[in-house]
Amino acid sequence: MDYRKITVAGSGVLGSQIAFQTSFKGFEVTVYDINDEALERAKERIEGLKPRYQEDLGATKEDVEAAYGRMSFNSDLKQAVAEADLVIEAIPEVVQIKTDFYKQLGAAAPRKTVFATNSSTLLPSQFAEATGRPGQFLALHFANEIWRNNTAEIMKHPGTDESVFGDVIAFAKAIGMVALPLQKEQPGYILNSLLVPLLEAAQLLLVKEIADVETIDKTWMVATGAPLGPFAILDVVGINTAYNIGLAKAKETGNEHDQKAADLLKSVYIDKGKLGRETGEGFYTYPNPSFLSPDFLRG
Repeated sequence: MDYRKITVAGSGVLGSQIAFQTSFKGFEVTVYDINDEALERAKERIEGLKPRYQEDLGATKEDVEAAYGRMSFNSDLKQAVAEADLVIEAIPEVVQIKTDFYKQLGAAAPRKTVFATNSSTLLPSQFAEATGRPGQFLALHFANEIWRNNTAEIMKHPGTDESVFGDVIAFAKAIGMVALPLQKEQPGYILNSLLVPLLEAAQLLLVKEIADVETIDKTWMVATGAPLGPFAILDVVGINTAYNIGLAKAKETGNEHDQKAADLLKSVYIDKGKLGRETGEGFYTYPNPSFLSPDFLRG
């Protein structure tokens, strides 16, 4: 592996985390997004990560400032990828948006550049042709709160070059991840193949008015010993991401309850600015959500 300069395309919750974790491990990182306003929000997110790294990882103030110093921000795609060895894409989970982006990226990036999608649910083979370099394209999926939940699922498609697959596995380890290679394409990889059905089931229980958010989460936490229930997890993932995934499923299945779950996320949460932990409110209110109360798991 000879990756030194990394571009992260998309500076949302996870994109910002990927960028900061990569720079924290010594790589030069450029953050790309569609406009300067989006990049300013990314800078705010990354400022918010600094104390988390100090608290959770024991990093010093000098460590996190040095990491930030290895980062640059650019809303011009051609400039942002001009020297990139690897581009990690973390843009919205919408097929057409990703397809259009890869066509632009393929035209803008140097021939050497490897592309990796952080898509949660979509397959790399869906976009391989659009990249113009299918052999240098694969999936690299991270869990939220990447510095603590340090999994990296590396999934090739049938046309991925084996040397690229090996290089991205090595890169994942170099940025402090536990590398988890997937030998075949699987929607949702390993993590989301297990997690998404749980989150969808929780939303359906809510939509069908079987129980409220806290009762559903309490059930899961008490019965399994899990530190978070499904709605607390959704607040971490981000309700926008959950909505995009849910809406795509509803369109695919035509299922009434799937559509109601997507509509609920939009009308009750997204339209009111309740996007999850990042905005201070989602299914719970932060920084002191009720599920952290000592009484939450009692009768």
